[in-house]
Amino acid sequence: MDARLNLFASPVAGKFLKQLIAAGTHLKDTGLPLSTQELVKIRASQINGCGFCLDMHTKEAAAAGESPTRLNLVAAWREATVFTEAERAALELAEQGTRIADAAGGVPDEVWAKAAEHYDEEQLAALMSLIALINAFNRVNVMVQLPAGDYQVGQFA
Repeated sequence: MDARLNLFASPVAGKFLKQLIAAGTHLKDTGLPLSTQELVKIRASQINGCGFCLDMHTKEAAAAGESPTRLNLVAAWREATVFTEAERAALELAEQGTRIADAAGGVPDEVWAKAAEHYDEEQLAALMSLIALINAFNRVNVMVQLPAGDYQVGQFA
């Protein structure tokens, strides 16, 4: 399967993606735990059906030491006992921010307040930015049908 568009060969898409990648690099140094960042990226990518991002972020998380059990249970985080309360709050915010069109009024106040119990203002800003960023990547990749399975850890470093 080939993508509909070669994203990096396109001057427009290539410049756009380089900016998104740069934004993602900035978010790594915000104090938001890297494990939480990967879990959030995985959950949003599951919801959006982005195979490429799932391939990428599960491999990156595993390479960083994330356990197979936790990676396998991200989609069922509510029932799983392997996530901290802070991670649960981040995953809920990721779900609500990803499914924003499904809820009149956007993300509920109680979801934001629960996240604010675990993360300071800068970490919340990073979390919100990360959720927006992974949704942008998901949408681009799903639109062009970017194939999944061949991602190599550190490929875009």
